[in-house]
Amino acid sequence: MAARADPDINLLDAETQQCPYDAYSTLRNEAPVYKQPGTDIYVITRYEDVRRVLLDPETFPSSPKKFAAFNKTGSSERQRLVQQRFEEKGWLPEPTLSSRDDPNHKQMRAMFNEAFRPSKIKTMDPLVETLAYELIDGFIADGECNWVSQFAVPLPLYIIGEQMGAPRADMWKIKRWTDAFFHRISMMLGEEAELEMVDREIEGQHYFHPIFERLRQNPDDSLLSELVNRVIEEWGRPLNDNELHAEMMADTFVGGSETTTNALASGIRLLIENKPVWEQLKSDPDKYMKTFVEEVVRLESPVQSLMRFAAEDTEMHGVTIPKGALINVRYAAANRDESVFKCPDSIDLERKRAGAHMGFGSGIHHCLGAPLARRELIWGFTAVVDRFEDMWFIQGRNDFAVHPHFLLRSLKELHIGFTPKTSR
Repeated sequence: MAARADPDINLLDAETQQCPYDAYSTLRNEAPVYKQPGTDIYVITRYEDVRRVLLDPETFPSSPKKFAAFNKTGSSERQRLVQQRFEEKGWLPEPTLSSRDDPNHKQMRAMFNEAFRPSKIKTMDPLVETLAYELIDGFIADGECNWVSQFAVPLPLYIIGEQMGAPRADMWKIKRWTDAFFHRISMMLGEEAELEMVDREIEGQHYFHPIFERLRQNPDDSLLSELVNRVIEEWGRPLNDNELHAEMMADTFVGGSETTTNALASGIRLLIENKPVWEQLKSDPDKYMKTFVEEVVRLESPVQSLMRFAAEDTEMHGVTIPKGALINVRYAAANRDESVFKCPDSIDLERKRAGAHMGFGSGIHHCLGAPLARRELIWGFTAVVDRFEDMWFIQGRNDFAVHPHFLLRSLKELHIGFTPKTSR
């Protein structure tokens, strides 16, 4: 059976991306395997189907190298220009962890497991806690802030910067480069804009490359030094320059900050929009905070989706997904599947198994930074509960727009007012 053409939903439409949840509901109910119009992308939206894909990397691998279908999502000529720009001016990034399959993926991931193991992340609590309160105390006397730029961005960015040994004074410069990567992978840019983002990424490559060379000569105890120098046993060598530049941009600075930023922003918006939840959270944060964090990740899914490929012809819900097809695993749709989550569009601080969502993925590609992200979210929202008596949207200054993006969900800005607590 051919993939359904109805309903007519375009997830590559910037307007649809602003609030895609009705579209997700329609797809789950009417077309759980849906071919995105004008592409060879098959969108999977039901929880059990998403889980099936993620837990079967043999049938649904992450690497595009075996399949020509990857080029169907955009102009192969444009991809050639992007590759040429990287090769001429910088370093062509190698595939990152999310685009690798075992055993190659397992061998590289082992390098990160030590740095991001839960017990080590727990030792970072004092740093995360202190920074969360410092950031709020830096603007609390103003009675208002742009929550995104003044808190949601710097908290995880400074923390991953600390791990990578990057000076805090350089963080906003680094943010410009990670934003370039974020927009380049959005699948929403024209050719000229994409090449501009490539040029910005290359600026970042030339910033980090001398640091790689220095750490090869003089290793230190930073995570970056570990990435530069650790020999991957199965490969018999450390990462090369092209691999390092890919990991630096995607799996450390973007993966280690961007998604947490988006959850911190979405969480505050949800609290202001749901005053009973705000009051309930304040009434007993020790009881409700962990569940609230899981509900934010489930409801807003900072990673809306990622890609897999079909290694063979596969049938799902009467639709044949052909070998080599590109599969869009839609975590955000699965996270609101009413067959799994009762009242899925609402925050429920009493929800059982709140962590059963797909916000951090599943299977061999489960987000290795999830323990750190959870700690940052817990301390970020705890600081809010401790410092704010109440908060609200500043009228006329919020349109709640998100950046156009096929894969991620990122609020552009969030202007809030607040009443500080009078006693601490």
